[in-house]
Amino acid sequence: MPPTDASTDAGTAPRTDARSRTSPGADSEDTLDLRLPDEFLALFAERTGAAGTLEGAGDAGATTERSERSGGEPGPWAGGSGRCETRHTAAAPAGDDLLDRVGDWGPTATAAGVFQLVPVHIDRDLPLIGRWMDDPAVAAFWELSGPGTATEDHLRAQLGGDGRSVPCLGMLDGTPMSYWEIYRADLDPLARHYPARLHDTGIHLLIGGVTNRGRGLGTILLRAVSDLVLDRRPSCARVVAEPDLRNTPSVSAFLSAGFRFSAEVDLPDKKAALMVRDRALRDLL
Repeated sequence: MPPTDASTDAGTAPRTDARSRTSPGADSEDTLDLRLPDEFLALFAERTGAAGTLEGAGDAGATTERSERSGGEPGPWAGGSGRCETRHTAAAPAGDDLLDRVGDWGPTATAAGVFQLVPVHIDRDLPLIGRWMDDPAVAAFWELSGPGTATEDHLRAQLGGDGRSVPCLGMLDGTPMSYWEIYRADLDPLARHYPARLHDTGIHLLIGGVTNRGRGLGTILLRAVSDLVLDRRPSCARVVAEPDLRNTPSVSAFLSAGFRFSAEVDLPDKKAALMVRDRALRDLL
């Protein structure tokens, strides 16, 4: 793994189900607040039965189970990150958009061209994403290759969910060249493995075509997309990612894009590097 600077957090993140709250201007220290976020309380309240007991809290009441990437990163130079079985704990309140309308974020100028996230339309985009997932270098991390329906199932689970994860194509100058997942890390089972804060937003990335790999695009796009998250989601103070620790090029790309290495995290199917980009430090790293 590449060396990190003096701001790197050492050690392994504790396992916890607690969520913490912060304001967008909060510092970057990883602290734990044992107060449940209001969103969780609201979600659980909707599930309360007539006798006043919580229905659907935790895994026992899960309504939907799906495989989700625990830290997708750019293409074969960075790969996916292995699979983590996750469960939805409750449905989001009707009308809520948990990620502030990713499809409306619009284009952004980068050193590589004009980039835009476009939410996946499965009938239109499945063949392309499927080809990318079948690349052996990608399949080694994302584990969605083969003749079955793994890629389709993975996409439909997100598209049919409550909006906590939005799969997108990354368009560079109008051409689809990458696959992204923008997700609420604080509402994801990942939050059990690190001191999550309310509105933490996670990103997974796969760079598709071979011609787009090894040219520094991962770093450029990771910075651009994390900037989009911080600009379009004012309630989010941190962007997080969990690349596989074995995936040295990916970890290096995150570091070069302004993320800091926070901790090693033991996830169900991999040991991950928890990468964090803090709003308070975005202009310094």
